Amino acid sequence: MDKQRLTDRITSTPTQCGGRPCIRGMRIRVTDILEMLAEGVGVEEILADFPDLESDDIHACLLFAAQRTEIPRLVA
Repeated sequence: MDKQRLTDRITSTPTQCGGRPCIRGMRIRVTDILEMLAEGVGVEEILADFPDLESDDIHACLLFAAQRTEIPRLVA
């Protein structure tokens, strides 16, 4: 799946979860998935715990995080 299609899986609605990024309009926040991955929870376990999620949703969360760390730096 291309990056744009993954990026489209992440939604942000002011009236849902305080406007925090979620997956495909569901109330599953990107940060929740990233924290689970950081704690060592495997992708298969996350998918089992959240049956509405798809593996591309996990990839979308990782891409979302990676894009947020791409901060331009000025060099003197």
